[in-house]
Parts: sequence; structure tokens; C-alpha cells
Amino acid sequence: MMDMDTYVYEYGSGLYVNLTNRCNNNCAFCLRHTNQGVGRHRLWLEHEPTAEQVIEKTQNLSAYEEVVFCGFGEPTLAWETLKQVAAYVKRQGKPVRVNTNGLGNLANGRDITPEAKGLVDTFSISLNASTPEAYQKICHSQYGQQALPALLEFAKLASRYVPHVVFTVVDSIGQEEIEKSRKLAQNCGAKLRVRAYVENWEESAD
Repeated sequence: MMDMDTYVYEYGSGLYVNLTNRCNNNCAFCLRHTNQGVGRHRLWLEHEPTAEQVIEKTQNLSAYEEVVFCGFGEPTLAWETLKQVAAYVKRQGKPVRVNTNGLGNLANGRDITPEAKGLVDTFSISLNASTPEAYQKICHSQYGQQALPALLEFAKLASRYVPHVVFTVVDSIGQEEIEKSRKLAQNCGAKLRVRAYVENWEESAD
């Protein structure tokens, strides 16, 4: 039987935080279409957690190398909660990674990247495509073809305030798209990480 309302869960050497099920994309490959969660942890939420509820479940971080905001939703849609939890994690001396679609500025109606300074060590941004048209075909963003330019701008701005900005793509997009993605990353002051495409959540939460 799966746990209900899983706000935090272990994966590899990290502790993962599941803040929300809201998302401003509906990606064709999203694991939410085929998975209920990870292991016995059901990541569909009845209620979004408060910062206090998450912090209560992260009292002992000594066993983890990092804390990662990554679940069944876009974490920057719960940005205020994320900041409060990240501040607590940083006080415990642990690095913070945010796995994001890079649309946090559009979602929040302002540039949130300065607010990440001192709270976020890594923004890991799912790039998925090198053109607005291709991105929209894959990600079905509520922002349409504004999405990819906003993602790239987010990465450029974020690189001023956080130590690491990383674009991720899956190897199934092909070598030509990977090289185009690499150039986009360089232009934004980001690194590119190519990962294997998988269909099983157990293999993909990184």
C-alpha cells in the first residue's frame, strides 16, 4: 500500500521534497502519466504542504548529500514554501537543488532568481528542445511559444545568483539536438547534462 501525501522521500543519496502537483507544462514524456509515485511513496497530494510540515519531516539531514526539490509538480509554483524550506536546509549545511522547467519567472509574475541567492545551489532545468516550436510540441506549456525563451532567460538570470545552472536533455533527442542544446547552455552560462531516457520513475528522479 502506498503512503498518502508524501512530502519528502529518499532517492539515492538525496532527500527529495514534493511540494506540489501543479504544473504549467504537460510534457508528453512526464512520468506522472504512467506512475503513481516512487516505491511505496505516492506523490499525488491531497493537500500541498506548508513549510512547517516539510521541515518537520527533515529534522535529521545528516544521512543525505543534498536536498532536492523534485516531485509530481513544478516546485517554483510553490516558491514561497520552497524558499522557507531551503533556508532551513541551508542552515543545516546541506546543498539545495531545484529540478525545474525554468518557467518560474512567468509563473510568479516577476524575476525570482535574485531570491534564490544563498538558498539554491543548483537549478537543474529540463530543456527538452532547442526551438520554441519543438519545445511546445513536446511540453504543451500553458505559455505556448513564450515558454522556451522564458526558460533561457531564467537560466541567464539564475547564473548570476546561484553557483550551478544545468540544462538536462534526454539522449533520445539525437546528437544534432544535443549539440544545439549544448550551444544554448553555453549562451546562458549553463552546463548541459545528457541523461538516458527511461520510462520508470525509479530510474529517473535525478
